Amino acid sequence: MNYPIWELQSLGGGTLIAIIAVVHAFVAHLAVGGGLFLVLTEIKAVRNNDETLLQYVRAHTKFFLLLTMVFGGVTGVGIWFIIGLVSPAATASLIHHFVFGWATEWVFFIGEIVALLIYHYRFGKMETKTHIAMGWLYFIFAWLSLFIINGILSFMLTPGKWLETQNFWHGFFNPSFLPSVFFRTGIALFVAGIFGILTAVFNKSEETRIKLFKYCLKWLYLPFILIFVSGFWYLQSVPEASFNNIFKYNAESIRFVKLLIITSILLFGLGLLFLLRLPNVLHKFTVWIMVLVGLGWMGGFEYMREIARKPFVINHYVFSNSIYKQDIDKIDKEGFLKNSKWSKIKEINEANLTEAGKEIFSLQCMACHTIGGYNDILNKTDRLTQLGLEAQLDGQGKINTYMPPFAGLQIEKEALAAFIYQELQNKQPSRLEDFTPVITEAGPAEFNSKEDDYVLLAWNDLGMHCISDNDKYFSFLPPANTMWAQLVKRGAKPEIVTHGVKLEYEIEEGYRNPQNHVPFWDYAKIIYGADLEPGIGLAGNGVVGEFDVAGSGGAFVAEFVPATPYKDDGTYNPYPLFTVTAYDEATGEQLIQTKVVAPNSTEMGCRNCHEGGWRVNNTSGVADETAMNILAAHDRFNKTTLLEGAIAGTPKLCQSCHEDPALGAPGKPDVINFSAAVHGFHANYLPNKESDACILCHPGRVEGNTSCSRGRHNEKGLKCVNCHGALEDHALALLKNEAQRGKENVSRISDPLLSRALEDKNTVNPRHPWLQEPDCKTCHANFEVSGGSGFNNWTDGFNELYRNRTDNHGMKCVACHNSPHAVYNAKNKFGEDRDNLQSLQYQGVVGTIGTAGNCEVCHKKEMNVSAHHRNMINTGI
Repeated sequence: MNYPIWELQSLGGGTLIAIIAVVHAFVAHLAVGGGLFLVLTEIKAVRNNDETLLQYVRAHTKFFLLLTMVFGGVTGVGIWFIIGLVSPAATASLIHHFVFGWATEWVFFIGEIVALLIYHYRFGKMETKTHIAMGWLYFIFAWLSLFIINGILSFMLTPGKWLETQNFWHGFFNPSFLPSVFFRTGIALFVAGIFGILTAVFNKSEETRIKLFKYCLKWLYLPFILIFVSGFWYLQSVPEASFNNIFKYNAESIRFVKLLIITSILLFGLGLLFLLRLPNVLHKFTVWIMVLVGLGWMGGFEYMREIARKPFVINHYVFSNSIYKQDIDKIDKEGFLKNSKWSKIKEINEANLTEAGKEIFSLQCMACHTIGGYNDILNKTDRLTQLGLEAQLDGQGKINTYMPPFAGLQIEKEALAAFIYQELQNKQPSRLEDFTPVITEAGPAEFNSKEDDYVLLAWNDLGMHCISDNDKYFSFLPPANTMWAQLVKRGAKPEIVTHGVKLEYEIEEGYRNPQNHVPFWDYAKIIYGADLEPGIGLAGNGVVGEFDVAGSGGAFVAEFVPATPYKDDGTYNPYPLFTVTAYDEATGEQLIQTKVVAPNSTEMGCRNCHEGGWRVNNTSGVADETAMNILAAHDRFNKTTLLEGAIAGTPKLCQSCHEDPALGAPGKPDVINFSAAVHGFHANYLPNKESDACILCHPGRVEGNTSCSRGRHNEKGLKCVNCHGALEDHALALLKNEAQRGKENVSRISDPLLSRALEDKNTVNPRHPWLQEPDCKTCHANFEVSGGSGFNNWTDGFNELYRNRTDNHGMKCVACHNSPHAVYNAKNKFGEDRDNLQSLQYQGVVGTIGTAGNCEVCHKKEMNVSAHHRNMINTGI
């Protein structure tokens, strides 16, 4: 941010650092271990009076000097050059805070140079004892260089108390200092063994070669004991977040963990080949493979160490994009570009939006990402929409902590997302089109208040049944509309009837072939394990059928009726009407008939963030591309193989892993339930959006093709958050319930969330999805409007839900007040009174059944007592 940027769009600065650093680290460790190898081998040759071994040491010394001092010195300078260009802030911090350490290391390095030059050029020309002492001196200086550099390198991963004290010694002798000293010493020794074999293969005597091979293999194999023990110790000193970055959350690290394992096995296997009397040409070929494998081993370790530090270069001090952690709050308030010394753009407007985004991309993203190279930004972002990219930036660094948080204003997030989407991906954002419904007016069924003896009230158990109509890839909401009904025999003392009658239902014409419109039946066997006839739902019901008597509560139920919002003529209407008819079971006489909406929608908002669009007529449904993009994201975050399985023809039900009371799915005991997982995850990516976050996913957008919130509360201006809370609060309640049930990984999702409604998020009350909902009586104390918010006031359990509650006489509350999200008076965009037909049928006015003096609907006489519940006798509707 405070330095100009060196743009390496395809290669990337990180890649260039890696190339130089891994090669240098390989040679630098040889400089340490090789020094001990030289002096101990010389001692062995002198003690055994082995002239051939002594000549080998002499020849190896020349090779060693050229490789470590000349090549190693050049690559060492190269590292300083490249890190200064790619990560200047971190480099400056290391120099400023450890200038004494670097100066000390340079003293040791000069001692190395002098001792090695004397050791090489005076080989055989000075007293043996003195020459060996010079070899020891070289090794001591070399190991002390490793000691100093290790202190600074380990500080970058585990700065420890230094973060509070800024004390040199606290930073140097940090928590991972000692284990990494031993670990790197082990590396130095096994690298010495590799290069010992490399020079040994060029010895002309086969007998000498075999002897040298056996000797050098000890240097290759035995240090792995030290590496293994110190490596385990090293991992114990690594912070938990860093450990999780390597082994759990960062998909990039998996390949390097595998590289480390594979190269270790190969080194042991290749070493054994040198014990065989193979032709020397094969030994020469094999040794170069061994050198490359050793270099790969070093690369695997160094990459893992780098990944462990993410999202920092210096842990909890400087982020990988050279922004100091302490500056984040200031940048978020004032703006990133305003505080970037080398940015030519300070203010963003519509004309320079993508240009400003390019500036931000160069300054915040290119330290790690390339355009078309390693860690390519193109294939990291091609599955997201522009809005999805904004959401990614909102959630960056929260759940997956290996990425730094975006630093800057909201308009700067929008600019960066626009640049990536429009300029790099070469796409244009699609806008959410306003939907114009085909209005279908419908009149109520007949009712004669003087002659009819029955009142039939029917309703849907939810305000909206959503359908995830992308079963080819996954499913979590099948077509499964559940309808309820109560039959009341009118009289001075009305009677709820469940025996001696039967209730039938049938959907209106045009909706009777749901199997032609959604792929549910093609995959029902694979996903749900149900071998269904076309058009038959999971409970054995079709769109024409008969109600069952409910187990309790004096009601009838038709479960999982597979209604869909698609008509055979190609139009979309998520509010098909069902005609419900009650018959005398003995005589077959029709007793009463009514009409009820069966709300269902495929307006799932996945496509708003996950690229792919709609499945049907650009109005609804989850398209194949969108579904694949969702699975790819799930696989990346959770190390699953869902996309691969779906492509192979075995899509999954989300609730096969995630518990869900809505489907009666037990899930897996150690996996977070479906509602908590979905809302908890997305709350981190859609913060501070109030009800706008809800309608991005749920079909509630006023201009959308469903507009499911259509009841009296909506007309009063109440939004989703008034009852359920903002997405963050909604998620916190669900996650807290899972935490109390002992589920793993809850804190990873919940820790970054802040409550929007409460000062202390720990005071959010836990909630089990579908079994506990906002309690109506919070805002309707004593059945009067008392105000307040439904959030954090949950029903005690399933029986206390609004849709399950009964009054003092066994009538379901929902029977008279109508379905959730559609309580009378409801206004439906597909026909203003489509949800009000029963109210109009029985009392001629729109309103709760029985209000405004309409008790005669059931009682056949005027009533003056609020028998069903307090405050019932009133003049309102």
